[in-house]
Amino acid sequence: MKTHFFIKPFFKLIQIFFCLLFYTNLPAQTITKGVSIELAKWRKQTISDVMYRLQFNIPLQKDSPVNGNESISFSLKQIEQPLQIDFKGNSDQVISITANKNNIPINYTNEHIIIDKNYLVSGENEVTIHFVAGNQSLNRNDNYLYTLLVPDRARTVFPCFDQPDLKAIFKLTLTFPKDWQASANGVLKDSALSDKSKIYYFANSDTISTYLFSFVAGKFFKVTQNCDRAMNFLYRETDTTKVNNSIPVIFQTQCDALKFLEAYTGMPFPFQKFDFVAIPSFQFGGMEHVGNIYYHASTLFLNKGATQNQINNRINVLAHETSHMWFGDLVTMKWFDDVWVKEVYAQFMADEIAQKELPSQNFQLLFITQHYPSAYNVDRTSGANPIHQPLKNLQDAGTLYGNIIYDKAPIMMKQLEMLIGKDTLMFGLRKYLKRYAFGNASWDDLINILEKESHHNLKKWDDVWVNMPGRPIISSKINYAGKKITSFSLRQKAEYGVNKNWPQLFSVAFIYEDRIDTVQVNMNDTSVELKSIVGKDKPLSILFNSTGDGYGVFPVDTNMFNNFFLVKDPVMRASFCINAYESMLNRSNVSPKQLLLFYLNNELSEKEELTLKLITRQITSIFWKLFSPRQRIEIAPFLEEKLWNAMNLENISGNKKVLLNAYESIATSKTAQDNLYRIWKDKKPPENIILSDDDYTYIASELAVRNYPDKEIIDTQLSRITDADRKNKFAFIIPALSSNPAIRDSFFNSLLNRKNRRNEDWVLDALDYLHHPLRTGTSIKYLERSLGIIEEIQQTGDVFFLGDWLHANLDNYQTPQAEKIVTHYLGSHKGLNPKLKAKILQAADGLFRASKIVYGY
Repeated sequence: MKTHFFIKPFFKLIQIFFCLLFYTNLPAQTITKGVSIELAKWRKQTISDVMYRLQFNIPLQKDSPVNGNESISFSLKQIEQPLQIDFKGNSDQVISITANKNNIPINYTNEHIIIDKNYLVSGENEVTIHFVAGNQSLNRNDNYLYTLLVPDRARTVFPCFDQPDLKAIFKLTLTFPKDWQASANGVLKDSALSDKSKIYYFANSDTISTYLFSFVAGKFFKVTQNCDRAMNFLYRETDTTKVNNSIPVIFQTQCDALKFLEAYTGMPFPFQKFDFVAIPSFQFGGMEHVGNIYYHASTLFLNKGATQNQINNRINVLAHETSHMWFGDLVTMKWFDDVWVKEVYAQFMADEIAQKELPSQNFQLLFITQHYPSAYNVDRTSGANPIHQPLKNLQDAGTLYGNIIYDKAPIMMKQLEMLIGKDTLMFGLRKYLKRYAFGNASWDDLINILEKESHHNLKKWDDVWVNMPGRPIISSKINYAGKKITSFSLRQKAEYGVNKNWPQLFSVAFIYEDRIDTVQVNMNDTSVELKSIVGKDKPLSILFNSTGDGYGVFPVDTNMFNNFFLVKDPVMRASFCINAYESMLNRSNVSPKQLLLFYLNNELSEKEELTLKLITRQITSIFWKLFSPRQRIEIAPFLEEKLWNAMNLENISGNKKVLLNAYESIATSKTAQDNLYRIWKDKKPPENIILSDDDYTYIASELAVRNYPDKEIIDTQLSRITDADRKNKFAFIIPALSSNPAIRDSFFNSLLNRKNRRNEDWVLDALDYLHHPLRTGTSIKYLERSLGIIEEIQQTGDVFFLGDWLHANLDNYQTPQAEKIVTHYLGSHKGLNPKLKAKILQAADGLFRASKIVYGY
């Protein structure tokens, strides 16, 4: 309908009136720590067209201050309140402020620089700030540093509007030592050189969120290759064999991932450049900065003896971070409560790319072994969280990260694809990217698109899968008349909390001597009847979730232990192992000893490396966590002999290394330790196994924590390491390996100081040895203090560190005494942030279950 021309001015006046009324009546913003959702909404409504011009002067000495200057230009719609610019530091780090060319007094309150409204104007504004950059997220090391600013860490380095929906352009100038080089979001535009320093002038970045701003500087090697564009790769790895073996694969995988995503999304690569950096001991597997992706160096650089699992991990992380260029960087969540959305898209795409990169790999096997055990590790606990969690303040965003986002969400996405179809999902994702490109969107925005395209009612489905924690418990009932099935029904109920139905598709396999019949189940209600199998012969055994598509606690038919040899399909075999392990942890109809002996007597000859890795991981977990110390002593020689013999009989290199790794982890007897010592001392691995420097360091560490008689092992191994970064890491860990409890005590006490937790990857490896199962008797005294600093860790650590810290401190305990320490802490901290409490319950779940299984507590 057209509007008559003389009515238009009138309506325009009405529109202006209501806009003025709206902005005038917006509530005044309180000045609280962090970035509250109220502040973020206010700023989104009033601020636009943001640009940061940033200069940093990086000295050679890592403890010297990094001075910074910035100019923030932006447009304001209204000036009814003071402006809050986020900066988490100290007031003395703010040197001077100019607002619209006027020098103004410094007003620093609760992690915000306050600009009085008298210094602001409606329309274009410019605020210039001279400051000292915060060190928390600069990750300064000897000879290199890198920023890592997700989710709200940009404000720890420089003043900014640190929220994902205020995207901006960044223009960066870096001054740094002369023999260093650097990379950032923008293209290097120009440079200058002096006697001691170098200056890089970077061009304007693409429009990005603050958490995606990044730069890295230091002593790096650089290699450039082309894939429809020049791609620069910075790294510090010094093992030339690893470098030469890995770099061609790294570039080819990046190139393949880019081309796949361009084809899938129907959109060309959306940004000006694609560079990436391998960082030693990086906190994450990778981080998706636009034009400047970071990767954990050890994931990328592999030797020729790499296992299939290591190769899979490399492909996955390269594909995952590349996928983020579209899913997260091009279209970004509006608020960090939807951080999982960018991760599920990226992981879903990475899984798709893995299928192309590994055509000989059984993708479904890769999918279930990669995602299900990790998702269940959280979802089986009383602290389980839904995929989507509310978030009131950005300072708590780190608590949202974990296995549910990275492993349950892809399972949910696969169920969605099964429900609406591959083509519909792809078309919906393309529409979503096109509509919200260079902007922000929510999960609901995609669901609305997919509902229209698929004609499914996805809101109800979404409410359970995305907004409910936990998993369903599936039960079955089967009746026979003679040797014929007369009825078969399945029921579901929630493992915890409110009863909901998980609508999902999965399969049930009926095992016969000469065949396996598989039936698909559409579990869209509390119970379903499988009428299609009525009248069929009674099977030897039944395998639930046989194709690995379903999600939950499935029944375990213990007849499978005797008939497992009839199951040849690798996915079915892995699915049964996962089901059996969950049944054991739930103290259902499988015991730890039963499952362990089943594996030792039947499954160590498993030829699928992914399944063998799953099995050996379960074996080591059962041995250390679900057997008492006396039971371990009794079974260790038998277990060690089985693993050693299986390794020597195995012909496949990757499988041999998986078995050796399990042997190294378990080695308890003198015979086993002597075997490892000879491998380490002579640097002569078993036939057809290639060991790296890291592998020898691991063996030396395992021997040291067992107090092996050769007291020079650690010093010798340290002298063997030639790579400076690896040498520094091992030197840091050494006190945790000491046989002297006083040295270990001193080391743990040092970790209570946040400065000594700066390199999180090193800290976590050290904690694994500090709390090794053989040392829990002396290290249990650390538990209370490790719990006592979790609020500080949540504020100062990177996003995965809180959960990793808790697991590293709690995972190896099994006694009622340790359980009482945790429950006492929770009982005496009633006001603890619920998300922190949930993280403790997640990490302590293994302890709680072990205490009951081992001691009947």
